[in-house]
Amino acid sequence: MMKSTQNLFFLILVILVFSCKKEILKVDTKTTSESNIKYAKGFDIVNEKGVKKLIIKSTYQNSKDVFEYIIKENKTDSILDYKYNIIKVPIKKIVVTSTTHIPMVELLNKENTIVGFPYGKYVSSEKTRQLIDEGIIKEIGKESSLNTEILLNLQPDLVVGYSVSSADKSLTTIKKAGINVVYNGDWLEETPLGRAEWIKFFGILFDKEKQADSIFKVIEKNYIEAKKLAKKSTKKPTILSGAIMSKDIWSLPAGESFVAQFLIDANVDYLWKNTKGKGSLSLSFESVFDKGKEADYWIAPGYFSSKEQLLKSNQLYTKFSSFQNDKIYTPSTKKGKTGGVIYYELASTRPDLVLKDIIKITNPDLLPNYSFTFFEKMN
Repeated sequence: MMKSTQNLFFLILVILVFSCKKEILKVDTKTTSESNIKYAKGFDIVNEKGVKKLIIKSTYQNSKDVFEYIIKENKTDSILDYKYNIIKVPIKKIVVTSTTHIPMVELLNKENTIVGFPYGKYVSSEKTRQLIDEGIIKEIGKESSLNTEILLNLQPDLVVGYSVSSADKSLTTIKKAGINVVYNGDWLEETPLGRAEWIKFFGILFDKEKQADSIFKVIEKNYIEAKKLAKKSTKKPTILSGAIMSKDIWSLPAGESFVAQFLIDANVDYLWKNTKGKGSLSLSFESVFDKGKEADYWIAPGYFSSKEQLLKSNQLYTKFSSFQNDKIYTPSTKKGKTGGVIYYELASTRPDLVLKDIIKITNPDLLPNYSFTFFEKMN
């Protein structure tokens, strides 16, 4: 997903870079407030005395707002549904606003319901890419400046939006015009499986709860099996991450981030695992060099996709053992036909494959027949 400032984009990138091959939710109507959400913290789906509700608990960073939507069968239309937070399912025409939404919609085989997307250049999926190229999915502006006129002309049943730090003005305008808007906060999740579980959010919108639950269970099972496999290794290579992003400030994942959780689950020694924080750390080059100069592997070196780019940025990178030993791995080199990095779109949906990539990098003997999905060795 594209963010408004370079530093914020890098923060989200570093967190994403450790969060996809394509591989439901069942609410018990006999109980009160029964939930089937296991890992995700930002949303819930409950059944309260026979009334099914979608509850959004994380709309953007530091938001305290909670939104409840009543889910009803799509039999009749009402222009007041948006006012009373009623969502009629299955959704037949939808606008999504982040590339991370697309693989979940595709796994449910509902990409043909997408009628609009902002800045489609970065969409890599072949199926959705074709719909964009054929003009079936319309361009509706950019993530921070949606074209409300085009969006209103499309008359979608629902717009799935996201926002970084406050309510999006364009989305507020759309809702006032009578189109339902729901915020998707998948990128705020603190665990890899928590992010992937948002497929159940799309499952309820398309009335495909069982399918969404089944897909997630496969991802969860694969992830847990990969984690168990990693624990068989007796060696724990040391890991460096991130890069210098401004002046001499190095940004890398904090020890309580879900990035760090990936590394814990891969059974490696992330050198900053004991630091506090769920986002990223901003450290001096000197402090990173002192701790990370002998690291065995350097995984996800910021935006950089080649050693040449690293050296143009700072010649001091050559001082790290991982640079000298050709042990740098990046997800930035695998792109779709229009230049979108595949990782940014698909990784949050398939954390099991991200975990396998990390295991393949650090303990390749454990996965002798596995080929990288996202990462490649930096040349």
